[in-house]
Amino acid sequence: MNILFFLTPKSEVAFLYDDQTLRQALEIMEHHRYTAVPMINKHGKYIGTITEGDLLWGIKNEYNLSLRDAEHVPVATIPRRIDNAPVSIDATMEDMIHKALNQNFVPVVDDQENFIGIITRKDIIRYCYDQMRRTG
Repeated sequence: MNILFFLTPKSEVAFLYDDQTLRQALEIMEHHRYTAVPMINKHGKYIGTITEGDLLWGIKNEYNLSLRDAEHVPVATIPRRIDNAPVSIDATMEDMIHKALNQNFVPVVDDQENFIGIITRKDIIRYCYDQMRRTG
């Protein structure tokens, strides 16, 4: 099964650039109501995943700041607890299922490691459910 069938393209994904600020990260996550978003650099390379918890603990442990001060903190300087591991475009559905056990979404990168989109856990579960219904 070609995983690109399940891909939510980058153009439809909320993500952060690594040079955006902490305040921008908070505003993007609040606007979309996401608890985690992919982070890429200006060249489109996948850097990792930033979560609400990363932002919260970064604010608590690294900075004593107001929302105004958050305009000057690059989101890339926030320590991340865990990154969602990406897969390449030629990954198998088994790879996707394994990753989705511990991730809400799976970032997908091309052959040059450029971020091209995500596959959500919801889409993977829907695929597995449909497969189960067909076989029995």
